Amino acid sequence: MEQEAIIYVAGHRGLVGSAIVRALQQAGHTSIITRTHAQCDLTDQAQVNDFFAHQKPQYVVLAAAKVGGIHANDIRPAEFIRDNLLIQSNIIDAAYRNGARKLLFLGSSCIYPKFAPQPIREEHLLTGELEPTNQWYAVAKIAGLKMCQAYRRQYGFNAISLMPTNLYGPGDNFDLVSAHVLPALLRKFHEAKLTGAPEVSVWGSGTPRREFLHVDDLAQASLFLMDNYDEEDIINVGVGTDISIAELAEIIQDIVGYKGNVIYDRNKPDGTPRKLLDVSRLTGKGWTAGISLREGIASTYSWFVNNSPC
Repeated sequence: MEQEAIIYVAGHRGLVGSAIVRALQQAGHTSIITRTHAQCDLTDQAQVNDFFAHQKPQYVVLAAAKVGGIHANDIRPAEFIRDNLLIQSNIIDAAYRNGARKLLFLGSSCIYPKFAPQPIREEHLLTGELEPTNQWYAVAKIAGLKMCQAYRRQYGFNAISLMPTNLYGPGDNFDLVSAHVLPALLRKFHEAKLTGAPEVSVWGSGTPRREFLHVDDLAQASLFLMDNYDEEDIINVGVGTDISIAELAEIIQDIVGYKGNVIYDRNKPDGTPRKLLDVSRLTGKGWTAGISLREGIASTYSWFVNNSPC
């Protein structure tokens, strides 16, 4: 991407979008455009079409999405499938119709089957049943990547699709109702430390294994692939290693400095038993993650402490 090219980042206030804006600025890009929800409702086709017709972005990063953890997906399934289908359909179509040179669609590793072979390769998509607790979001994301592939095949539109693993970092959602596991645990341990609570309860058995990628690493991978990847096939973005939720809780407890007990609530769902991405396609193109998990959690906790009312 030329440094003076007009680049539209949809979802610039979110965890991923804000990281991509930071990475673009650090790389010297000078024409980054963004819009808040009040300025352009991405679920409204007319507003999106009007925005693209007037701004004519040359490159588009589709990081806008309605996201959340197990609980949020469980209680608001209609919102998760409806809003995400509308957002991505509106943006992909408007980008093509208004001459964008390239679009990057950000999916999620939850698109893969619940019991996919581990580590999960890109070709495992649609080979089995989804995890029920987030199927609404996953179905929407699968539709998005398929739309990118369809527009490439029928119209020659250069759209690529990245499938990131579990993300975390500065600007994450730390709300205990809708947050993903890592930021939720950071907040739980932090509040328990402040209040002197004798124990912290963690959802599930602690045995599921997860892979975690710092969002700044995802941003760097996104820029790398915008410059070096032009294929229809989806591409996984992750670190290639995972840990159990119990191990994650231990690391967070140590970083936060909480001295109480940790208990596991087995009445709460575990979700997918394991979700580790095979990132050999990405590493084979010359990119690997650079931020270690402990380093990333420590910096994220520092951001949370400095930006949270807790």
